[in-house]
Amino acid sequence: MFKRLIVSILFLFSIGVLSQDYSTQWQGHFSFSKIVGLSQANNKIYAAAENAVFSIDTKTNELREFTTVNGLSGESISAIYYSPDFELLVVGYENGIIEIVFENDIKVLTVRDIFDKPTIPSNNKRINHFTGYQNLVYIATDFGISVFDLERLEFGDTYFIGANGSQIPVTQTTIINEFIYASSLNNNGIKKADLSDPNLIDFNNWQTINSGSWLGVQGVENNLYAINSNKKIYQILNDNVIELFTYSDSPQDLRQSDNNLIVSTTNHIFVYDADFNLISQIEQAQEFETSYTSAVVNENFVFIGTKNFGILKTIINSPFTFEEIHPDGPILNNPFSIEPTNEGVWVTFGEYDSEYNPYPLNSRGISQLKNDEWINTPYEDLFEAKCLNSIAINPANTNQVYISSFINGIVEIEENIPKILYNETNSGLESLVLPSNPNYVDIRVGTSTFDKNGLLWSLTSRIDRPLKSYNPANGQWRSFDFTSLINSGLDDNLGFSKIVIGSDGTIWCASSNFGLIGFHENNGSQLLKNIAREEHNMPSNQVTGMALDKRNQLWIGTLRGLRVLYNPSDFFDSTDIRVDEIIIEEDGIAKELLYQQNITDIEVDGSNNKWIGTSDSGLFYFSPDGQRTIFHFTRTNSPLPSNSIRDISIDGDNGIVYIATQKGLVSFKSGSSQPIKDLQQAFAYPNPVRPHFDIVEKKVKIKDVSEHVNIKITDIEGNLVAEAQSRINQRYGGYNLEIDGGTAYWNGKNLANNMVSSGVYLIMISDLDTFETKVIKLMVVR
Repeated sequence: MFKRLIVSILFLFSIGVLSQDYSTQWQGHFSFSKIVGLSQANNKIYAAAENAVFSIDTKTNELREFTTVNGLSGESISAIYYSPDFELLVVGYENGIIEIVFENDIKVLTVRDIFDKPTIPSNNKRINHFTGYQNLVYIATDFGISVFDLERLEFGDTYFIGANGSQIPVTQTTIINEFIYASSLNNNGIKKADLSDPNLIDFNNWQTINSGSWLGVQGVENNLYAINSNKKIYQILNDNVIELFTYSDSPQDLRQSDNNLIVSTTNHIFVYDADFNLISQIEQAQEFETSYTSAVVNENFVFIGTKNFGILKTIINSPFTFEEIHPDGPILNNPFSIEPTNEGVWVTFGEYDSEYNPYPLNSRGISQLKNDEWINTPYEDLFEAKCLNSIAINPANTNQVYISSFINGIVEIEENIPKILYNETNSGLESLVLPSNPNYVDIRVGTSTFDKNGLLWSLTSRIDRPLKSYNPANGQWRSFDFTSLINSGLDDNLGFSKIVIGSDGTIWCASSNFGLIGFHENNGSQLLKNIAREEHNMPSNQVTGMALDKRNQLWIGTLRGLRVLYNPSDFFDSTDIRVDEIIIEEDGIAKELLYQQNITDIEVDGSNNKWIGTSDSGLFYFSPDGQRTIFHFTRTNSPLPSNSIRDISIDGDNGIVYIATQKGLVSFKSGSSQPIKDLQQAFAYPNPVRPHFDIVEKKVKIKDVSEHVNIKITDIEGNLVAEAQSRINQRYGGYNLEIDGGTAYWNGKNLANNMVSSGVYLIMISDLDTFETKVIKLMVVR
């Protein structure tokens, strides 16, 4: 059966597209804590967790992930179903998209028929439930029922079964004794039809056996059960509805599992046999404060989907101890701010709206990826600080981390243990002042960063002295007044974009109304200046992202485009400061780079290339001057789960770019590392290069080179094989030898573009600034 499906792939392109597996360069960092649906087959249980899926092998306990890196869309999942006959996992989404996962070779077919159908309103396309029968899957949706053929991988008929053929929300279908039953909401009742009827698209062939709003309908052996929105479960016998039981809390799921009827409510799991005799009633676990979403039975165990702890496993006849099961991951799938280390990345989940209003306040913890393991700290352990956002790591003590709260101040963490909450009572931080409520406390600390002297600088919104410095060595706080520029601090938001500190000590701040603000202390005097208007060539007075590159040029992202301040050193002295757009040529036409785009973040890598995130157009990777687009990553050509980029951070030591999106965190192995000060530690790997190593694709890496080098590769007799120079032979330029920051890449080819033969090769590195040299011997075995 599965072999026939592979052949069918050749005919799929009219209904869908096979997605690519990106796992060689990308990694997903998704949360699997919130389970929205379960399915089981053979010895596996499949769990949908918001926008990713994982499976559990109940014999080996092996976990397997399916994410955007494997080709899933990253949209919000609403239903899943596994077909053991066809070895296919079917995933349904709230927007109507359906994806078919070929589990054996991790291919994903995206089927967009429902999503693209213009006759169905966009808010009625949600996939609610799958019922497998023979080679067909009956799909319960918010508009009716669609039929999908798993053998041919194509859609069949669609049934609009409301009055006069109208669209109604169908919550679930089940098949028993050759009849199909459908439960529906909005008083549309339970419908019934004969599967042998060739004309089920005619709504007249669907019989309403009971009115009302029904959450689900399920057959078990020869018995039929349904749950109403009134929290009551009924048996349907000869088309008559017989009340059986009333649940104390809201039913969430009704299903058949191992010939048992499973009813999941918010706080309980009920396991019945086919005749509705109660086998097990599972209460809430005291050590796991959560809500239940669904459950399945496998042999002597119940696997329960939860909203906070993935799957909880317990013994069906003794449900008093629980085992938490899910892949390792962060707390949530909506990362807000990230900060990398050479061991991983820190993540926060605080939010505010487009007007920088944090209300309603969120109470979320933080996550840290460290050596491939996630450490999650709950909100309760962080002094109940809300709306946690920016992260600053002390470069002098990387175990000391400061997390900003956009309502409560700054949390200091040391050795992964929250140590203190700095607020208006114990620090230089200040609350905004509401004239109508002078006792109101609201300390909106946004971005923070360390300078080269070990001072922590932070910005607090809506106060007169927004810029603060803190010295961890002596506990001293200082505050700096901005009222000469911003008359009333209460009128402007600062600190939502990263603080950038120049080599001369100038502190660059982003503002929501006053554009780019520069601050500089010089011999006791303080310089404060901004640019925000059209006369400065600013496209918007709202600055949303900034970065200083390796040429001391300040790249500025705004609500409506990109600008560059090419000479920041003149900012305070010049009376005619202007920023410049970047003009590129596209199809022979001069255009402004990222014209009118809402820039959310800008980062500079080891090669001075620019990573620029946008609010709805994905992620751009540009050459140092912005003239060449190296990559433009979107949801359609990469594992980005959303085109809305919230934050970007680069681990320069390992060449990893972390990307926080509106729907999850992913990372990309760019390979660009930070240059090293000298050549003492430079080395090449693999060395030797053995025959099984794919040198053309994986390349020999020459690591830890300095910023401005020339590299020559010769054979043992001195014949030149390859040559490259920093800033000229850059990566992704099509060169055999490329230099990307602190790493060079050689594909094993010579100047004639032929593969080199076996032998010893000399890698000669010369620093063009210091004239330091180093020679590395490399053995190639073909």
